[in-house]
Amino acid sequence: MTESTTHESETVRASLLDRTMNNLREAWQEMADWRGGLFTATPGPSLPDKDAEALKIQMRDCLEGRGGEVSARARAANLGRAYLSLNAQGRKRFLQILATEFDIDRKVVDKAVAALSKASDPKDRAKAERTLREVLQPPRLRLLAQLNALPEGFLFLVDLREELLGWSKDDPALAALERDLLSLLASWFDVGFLELRRITWDSPASLLEKLFAYEAVHPIRSWNDLKNRLSSDRRCFAFFHPRMANEPLIIVQVALVDGIADNVQTLLDEAAPVLDPAKADTAIFYSISNAHDGLSGISFGNFLIKRVVDELASEFKNLKSFATLSPIPDFGPWLERKLNEPGKDVEASWLTAVDRKALAAAAGTGKEPVSLKTLLQTPGWHQKPELTKALKAPMLRLVARYLVKEKKRDSSTALDRVARFHLSNGARIERVNWLADTSDHGLNQSAGMMVNYLYKLDDIESNHEAYRGEGKVTTSSTIRALLKA
Repeated sequence: MTESTTHESETVRASLLDRTMNNLREAWQEMADWRGGLFTATPGPSLPDKDAEALKIQMRDCLEGRGGEVSARARAANLGRAYLSLNAQGRKRFLQILATEFDIDRKVVDKAVAALSKASDPKDRAKAERTLREVLQPPRLRLLAQLNALPEGFLFLVDLREELLGWSKDDPALAALERDLLSLLASWFDVGFLELRRITWDSPASLLEKLFAYEAVHPIRSWNDLKNRLSSDRRCFAFFHPRMANEPLIIVQVALVDGIADNVQTLLDEAAPVLDPAKADTAIFYSISNAHDGLSGISFGNFLIKRVVDELASEFKNLKSFATLSPIPDFGPWLERKLNEPGKDVEASWLTAVDRKALAAAAGTGKEPVSLKTLLQTPGWHQKPELTKALKAPMLRLVARYLVKEKKRDSSTALDRVARFHLSNGARIERVNWLADTSDHGLNQSAGMMVNYLYKLDDIESNHEAYRGEGKVTTSSTIRALLKA
């Protein structure tokens, strides 16, 4: 991805965010009334002390719920508009007030725990348990629920959580608020309401603009690139939710091809001839992008893949295979950590004598040892035939070992996040592809390698159960051969 493409995508995303904020302000304008609250005007952008104190009082008024439903909605709309009027510093302060001033009252919790421990009669114990459950619910949850009840309130909270995710890393109070909000969003987010829609070149321009902005795997370079991804031998689907009717939640792009694709540049080549989809035998899922970081942690990607497979199988009876051409995003950081481990020569266990001799010859030194780290940092290494030939065998073995053997700490799940996603959905690791993504990003994250995950319809459920229950990774004979080499 070029710098200009990155800038264009970020500009489009920023424009969409501004438009969303404006739409929310307009949606709440008639309900809210600054004169009806404690703010005599829009609060200062950074939420100065005077406005912060007024905010706390207004939050308490929202919780007390005086004046009936109309008044309660107006107060909630005031809070929402106040948040939208602030700059980043002010919004963070708003959330810190919400997190700290409206947390659980620990003295009340201790009292409820003591009452429960003393309750002996079943009726008294049941009452004490109900009381404890109630006091364990921080008041801020009710404030968030009031904001959710506003028009477009769900989208507002999704965007609010996206900001929280960045701020909560170094702030325990904001981290607790973020977890509360995730719990609420998950409880409100019934996947049974999700609607699968196909996106085409004839879809509304506003939706195409979002597809351009939200693509996270292989950034869309231009409108011609987007048009190519929506041609007759391609399919693009997205999930939508009634509470966010015009916002795609997760987007999948599919190419209808002959055989399992092994190179993303070839797959996305705008000059390549368009294949008659009726003659394709394989559907390749080459991009799955979450459109809203605020919904991270809420899993619906597995539902999307199964729905899309059903949709494609119904439309094209000629399709025999459903597979991915997937990045290996966490391989690069893992490899760097391993190669930089002090006092350890990890390459000694990775490279055979044949590997070391071939790498030394390809490097032009003729001397051993030759460092993988040095070779992979050589400018343009992927364009040097002798070097790529020497690197291919050890690197394919290494990434196969990484995908199958490397686990999250204290877990039986795969270390690589894309591997976790597909393995938990019932796929098997089919094939690792050498120099499958030679973009700068592809070279940096996985030395240009990509992987095919195969969704074999008859085996999806058993693969899923084996992985979720035992941490067993299902692999093809090709991958098993690499592990033994």
